[in-house]
Amino acid sequence: MRALVQTVSRASVTVDGAIVGEIKDGLLVLVGVTHDDTPAKAAELARKTWELRVLEDRSAADLAAPLLVISQFTLYGDARKGRRPSWSAAAPAEAAEPLIEEYVTALRARGATVETGRFRAHMLVESVNVGPCTVLLEL
Repeated sequence: MRALVQTVSRASVTVDGAIVGEIKDGLLVLVGVTHDDTPAKAAELARKTWELRVLEDRSAADLAAPLLVISQFTLYGDARKGRRPSWSAAAPAEAAEPLIEEYVTALRARGATVETGRFRAHMLVESVNVGPCTVLLEL
């Protein structure tokens, strides 16, 4: 699994003209799933995300900062050959969706306030990156 974590002053996700998730002063997390990922990896990635010290050397756990989690299969895009990325390293939706849900559940079990996008929907994601600070976590 991969998570691209950004510190944000605000972030939101809109589907079909309606905001389905929105946070202020927290973390925007884009999460990708590959073929060999497991619920245990999802739980470990959630722990790392929640405890990552990127908010002025403090973690979301320290500050009770909210998270906006967006499924992002394109984190496994490979554009080393040609101009058209390959998505073959990304897990199919049927395998990825339960692991994204496991990741969100594990964050909430740790006390996190989590907003989400909508799986398989065309989403408009808006954010204001603070710092800017962007970190790639990978298991």
